[in-house]
Amino acid sequence: MDSSIDEAAAQPGGAVRTPPATPPRTPGPAMPAATEPATEPAGEAAPQTASVPAAGGTGEGRSAAAPTSLSPSRASDFMQCPLLYRFRVIDRLPEKPSEAATRGTLVHAVLERLFDAPAGERTAPRAKALIPGQWDRLRESRPEVTELFADDPEGQRLAGWLAEAERLVERWFTLEDPTRLEPAERELFVEAELESGLRLRGIIDRVDVAPTGEVRIVDYKTGKAPRPEYAEGALFQMKFYALVVWRLKRVVPRRLQLVYLGSGDVLTYDPVLADLERVERKLHALWEAIGQATETGNWRPRPTKLCGWCDHQAHCPEFGGTPPPYPLPVTAPGPGTV
Repeated sequence: MDSSIDEAAAQPGGAVRTPPATPPRTPGPAMPAATEPATEPAGEAAPQTASVPAAGGTGEGRSAAAPTSLSPSRASDFMQCPLLYRFRVIDRLPEKPSEAATRGTLVHAVLERLFDAPAGERTAPRAKALIPGQWDRLRESRPEVTELFADDPEGQRLAGWLAEAERLVERWFTLEDPTRLEPAERELFVEAELESGLRLRGIIDRVDVAPTGEVRIVDYKTGKAPRPEYAEGALFQMKFYALVVWRLKRVVPRRLQLVYLGSGDVLTYDPVLADLERVERKLHALWEAIGQATETGNWRPRPTKLCGWCDHQAHCPEFGGTPPPYPLPVTAPGPGTV
């Protein structure tokens, strides 16, 4: 990015909300893509599967295995509730698709595909016209999402749901001008291994690279912007991505940008190297805790108000449930281990 990007609104190291603005054109060299396919759904959707768990409690008929890498979503899961992390990563319990998460996946697909068109044709009507086709593709690739509207024979609820997706897509045009953007990468799967052996991976919605080499990482959110006191949690994912980019390219991204389509806010943060070093230390501590829980089988639930939206209450002790048998070998904790 050049110095005109929200320079008056943002200072390095500080998070700010910026008003709707027209970004500069950002052509540039592409970021290196990892050779492996993405392992998590794009966008904000949580892991979803319609499969029946196999014997031993794991989903999709796969054998349970210890975690081998960490993504922003799974790191957030562990910080929110270690037992939720276990259910998703080790037990691989199925989760029902939600309207909000599925709409997020749909909107992300539309915004990604819009950049296939020449710059002058990237208009709001064209973007909205992409929605039906992307919805068809989503249903083909993830048939379980059709369950969302199984009780809607007249299609009224589906029509309202698609109309909301249109409104989110249309709002994006008040926040960014795609006719003046040429992303270096879209839906980019990245992976980096730290010196400790910890492998970090994730999917970045958009990477902009300026002719001068400055990198901007952009993430679309279909929900509303968090209150200022919760901004740090929202930026964790972006700092995670910035750390991966730094490890891959030895370049600290100039700007991290969260585009909230639900509320029409843009949250930006200009990281410095010390930020990324702190995130790396935090991720190492998380990975150590995950490793200990994996070895001992001690995954403690952490009740919060978010429990009301959890699909796994039937297996959670906090709701009178019983977790499935732990599918990995357990090592007895040593003396003095809590």
